[in-house]
Amino acid sequence: MSIRRRKKKDPNLIQIEDKLVSGELSEEMFACDIAACKGACCVEGDVGAPLEEEELSILEKIYPKVKPYLRKEGIRSIDQLGTWIKDWTGGLSTPLVNHQECAYVTFSDEGVALCGIEQAYEAGDIDFKKPISCHLYPIRVQKYEEFEALMYDRWDICSAACVKGKVEGVKVYEFTKDALVRAYGEDFWNQLDFVVKSMENKDSDTSI
Repeated sequence: MSIRRRKKKDPNLIQIEDKLVSGELSEEMFACDIAACKGACCVEGDVGAPLEEEELSILEKIYPKVKPYLRKEGIRSIDQLGTWIKDWTGGLSTPLVNHQECAYVTFSDEGVALCGIEQAYEAGDIDFKKPISCHLYPIRVQKYEEFEALMYDRWDICSAACVKGKVEGVKVYEFTKDALVRAYGEDFWNQLDFVVKSMENKDSDTSI
């Protein structure tokens, strides 16, 4: 087990093995308020959801079972561009509809953006919940040769989530627990939780 608080170079970074975790994940409050934002993170932006290499074949495999949940606009975009694309940044991502929402997006009667992949998953048709980048949000992962950096992505469309997080007392890393466990394992999350609580207790002791 390798856990340590990086004090010399950047006191806001927590290192767990080869992962560098921004201190903002343990300091900022966040709890998604879908009723307020209407799922804007699936609609706004310049590119689709970032994808991992191993997710490309998964999307191709599950698409026939996801397709019945999608809108005709999304199906048309996927038919034209594919289940995934190499976007203008050089990264791998989901295709968009008219340079706007993700092709896998559906909308509820109330106008809330939903994920067709996740709908198929919840219906038991597939065993892939959704791209890990979507599940981890508002955490964004930057991969380097020797380590991965987990950063908090600030976006004004999530202002309601920040307010709700403060009201409910939920921190970013707590809100994304399931996604972090999925991405890195339960032991990673337990280590992160241990470090955060240890730092909180230390700060509490020094303030007395």
